[in-house]
Amino acid sequence: MGDRKVEDRILAQECPVAIELNGIGYAVLMATPADLVDLGYGFCRSERLIDRADDLIDADIHDVPDGIILRLTLADHVADRIVARTRHRTSDSSCGICGIENLEQAMRPLPRVPQWQGDDAAVFTAASALGTCQPLNKATRAVHAAACCTRSGDIVMVREDVGRHNAFDKLIGAMARSGAGWDGGFALLSSRCSYELVEKAALAACPMLACVSAPTALAVRRAEQAGLALRAVVRADAMLKVPA
Repeated sequence: MGDRKVEDRILAQECPVAIELNGIGYAVLMATPADLVDLGYGFCRSERLIDRADDLIDADIHDVPDGIILRLTLADHVADRIVARTRHRTSDSSCGICGIENLEQAMRPLPRVPQWQGDDAAVFTAASALGTCQPLNKATRAVHAAACCTRSGDIVMVREDVGRHNAFDKLIGAMARSGAGWDGGFALLSSRCSYELVEKAALAACPMLACVSAPTALAVRRAEQAGLALRAVVRADAMLKVPA
């Protein structure tokens, strides 16, 4: 038998995060308890509850014995959206589908995004650098990352979470809070390309979405509806190009 070595490992943290909107219980997410204000902003944007960062006027984090409560206050002019979208069930990630009552709500039209004008070489550049921008995953090997990349492929912002949807919402929220735009750049995600991630990208006006795993057929159809360019199965030297 070969040599054996015992090592201590850092485990990724995951806990229930209850989101309250204007005092109303809205959803419970299983999330990594970091960058939760960013998560709140991005979640509300992906849920179509807010249109811009200043529609969310306050965010408070409260630790409780069983998890965390994220209390968000929306501006009066968007507050009526809360009741229209109030959930009556617990979701396991920020997927934006749990609690939807009919097919029309689930497949609502998506906005058209700006046309991707970049060079695919930028995707290779970003993919090569993504691992060095994931400190939590480097320590745990258990979390996803969502990165905002420039048109040339430089990574300018990253958020991590055990849930791929949460990671993207955190990135979208962080960009909204800082006033950052895509500026011809793109998003790179360390996950498969599901339709929920396509919808988050479209609602955030992202022109191109790159993922390390393959897309679903529905993700491709929804991307085509939004004019969103897709790059999937991304590696440092290869990718699957899905024209929008």
